[in-house]
Amino acid sequence: MAEKIEAGSVVEGKVVRIKPFGAIVQLEDGGQGLVHISQIANGFVQNINDHVAVGDTVKVKVMSVDEENRKIALSIRDAMPKAPRNQQGFKPREHKNNYEPKAARQFADEPERPKDPVDDFEEKMKEWLKQSNERQAGINKRNNRRNGGY
Repeated sequence: MAEKIEAGSVVEGKVVRIKPFGAIVQLEDGGQGLVHISQIANGFVQNINDHVAVGDTVKVKVMSVDEENRKIALSIRDAMPKAPRNQQGFKPREHKNNYEPKAARQFADEPERPKDPVDDFEEKMKEWLKQSNERQAGINKRNNRRNGGY
C-alpha cells in the first residue's frame, strides 16, 4: 500500500469522489483515503458539496493508516492552520446584567412585604391560621357527610 504515508503527516491530494458520509481523496503516491464528513471543516457540515468538489486539490492530514484493510483516514480540518478561538465561528458570550433569581421573578406581581421581622412573622401566622381553619372545616364537613350528619 502506501509506504511513504505515516499518521500525522500532511500531504496533498485530489478529491475523486464525494459520498454523503465523506470525500474520497487520491493522494500523491497513488493511495486513496477517506475524509469523513466530521473532518471536512471546523463547523457543522450539512452538505459536503458546500465545502469540496470533485477535482479540488486539498491538503489533508493523515489520521491513521490501516495496512491490513487498506484504509487511510484523512482530515482536511486538522490540516488547516488553527485559527484563534474567537475566529472559529464562535460568538463571545453575552453577559446579562439583568439576571434575576427565579424566586424574585416568581413573586414580582405581589406587593412588597413589610421589612419588620415581627410584622412579617405575625402576617405569616395569620395566613397559617386561616389556611389551617379552612382545612379543618373541610375535614369536618367530609366527616359529617360520612357519618350521616352526626
